[in-house]
Amino acid sequence: MNSPLLNKLLSSKAGIGALILRAPIGLILAAHGSQKLFAWFGGYGLEGTGQWMASIGMTPGYLMALLAGSAEFFGGLALLLGLLTRPAAVVAAFTMVVAIFSVHISNGLFMDNNGYEYALTLLVALVALAVQGGGSFSLDNVLSKKLSK
Repeated sequence: MNSPLLNKLLSSKAGIGALILRAPIGLILAAHGSQKLFAWFGGYGLEGTGQWMASIGMTPGYLMALLAGSAEFFGGLALLLGLLTRPAAVVAAFTMVVAIFSVHISNGLFMDNNGYEYALTLLVALVALAVQGGGSFSLDNVLSKKLSK
């Protein structure tokens, strides 16, 4: 099957640098998402995260926690594997934009005051991955080669 659109989505000229960026960002996002979804690593799970999200005006809180947690957890796993890297990066980047403007922006830049520097750093890395794709060491690359035959 030769689909030009799908091949464009999956193909990437990036090299090992994409893997170096993808792996830690994917792990970090998956860990944060697992806090929201499953209460792992000291997180509050869907119920607790949902209550907190509702308390800051993001309603319905449970749904918002499910969406944010899923974007981070499943998006992080996809980035780690390099599977559908561009869509995963875009969804996770959107999640970071929401986090910046709904939680962190009023606290200024620095993280020690719950500022937006960390979310901004993740956002920039995710935008870079959305632009460059998963690179040569990704499942996207494997699929792209199989689809172009």
